[in-house]
Amino acid sequence: MKILKLVLMVIIALSLTIYLIKPKDNEQTEVSFYTLQMGTFKDYIENIISEFEKENPEIKIKWVDVPYSEGEKRALASVLSDNTPDIFNLTPDFSLTLAQKNALTFIEEETLSQFFKPLLKSVKYGEKYYAFPFYATSAVTIYNEDLMKDNSIPQNYPELFDLCLKFKQNNDYLTMISFNENDTLLKILNKYGIKEPKDLLKDESIDLFRELRNLYQSGKLPKESITQSHREGLEKYMSGQLAILNVGVNFINIIKENAPQIYEKTKIAPQLSSNHGEYDYSLMNLVIPKKSKHKEEAIKFILYLTNEKNQLDLSKLTSVLSVNDLALKDEFFKGSDENLLSQAISVSAKQLKEPIEPVKIQKNRKEIISLSSTFIQKVLISSEKIEDLVKKFSDDWEKLSV
Repeated sequence: MKILKLVLMVIIALSLTIYLIKPKDNEQTEVSFYTLQMGTFKDYIENIISEFEKENPEIKIKWVDVPYSEGEKRALASVLSDNTPDIFNLTPDFSLTLAQKNALTFIEEETLSQFFKPLLKSVKYGEKYYAFPFYATSAVTIYNEDLMKDNSIPQNYPELFDLCLKFKQNNDYLTMISFNENDTLLKILNKYGIKEPKDLLKDESIDLFRELRNLYQSGKLPKESITQSHREGLEKYMSGQLAILNVGVNFINIIKENAPQIYEKTKIAPQLSSNHGEYDYSLMNLVIPKKSKHKEEAIKFILYLTNEKNQLDLSKLTSVLSVNDLALKDEFFKGSDENLLSQAISVSAKQLKEPIEPVKIQKNRKEIISLSSTFIQKVLISSEKIEDLVKKFSDDWEKLSV
């Protein structure tokens, strides 16, 4: 009898244990999703989450929006902890940094089939993919047709610099290049095929810097080119002081609202291309940390977030470019003559089909960008020999790359 009671007690205990650990039918997997400063588009994000959860009742999405300035710090802290988000919206540069540290989940190529293929080079490290594209941008050229009425629109940097020397329009300048801002100089160098330290020593590189010094010191470029950002450049354009400016499509409406008279004179052209007719672009990514506990569910949500419909809705809402291949073929990106913004979106989308692969800096990106800013300032304002400055920049860049 005692043995029977003992057996019954064991059976009951086991049954209770199984009941307690068995997943309940209505239990959900919570996927944490962190974005960078997307709070302005709260309704858009929340609607997608709501629709996804209806279709996938077993998954709950917890959305957290992070200020842009805190993105890298929060991402680094999270991947070092045991409580990492399942999805993080990051810049390509920091995504690559984490991939190099083996902190991200690598993605099979077939999982990326819905994305516009030319962009996938930007999320590849070696032979592995480390991120999903989220959205893209590609700057355009705006110009004041009154100030440019006697001149043709330059298509590349050599043509721009040549026109800077010839341009005469009262005290106005042809253009302004914000050399001190982010990776402006690296993007210009990329258009010339200068992608790594040793390329700086080529003759065409030396000639480029010699030409930039001549333009700056002869007063053909604004003195503020080494101190002010693209925002100040936009102010100069809106006040009629610049004839041409490279801007993001999102600035078109700013001109319309703040300088309607200049807006009426503004036309759209492609950004300055490389020697091979390629255009640069910027990409925002979605990554899955290696320590994520819900990788499959995270991938499922990312593919839903970036499907044709949701990508097209995002583009219409924000004027960014879709990274979904089918969405990018929509009539929305073919533009119309109805308004300037539509024309700019069309030009920007066409550029994405002829992309130049961004310069990939494997290590110490911030330090290299800071180095490039100091270098270009010396080129423009000092009398030091160009060859010596370039040699030092090349050597210092090489040291930071090792």
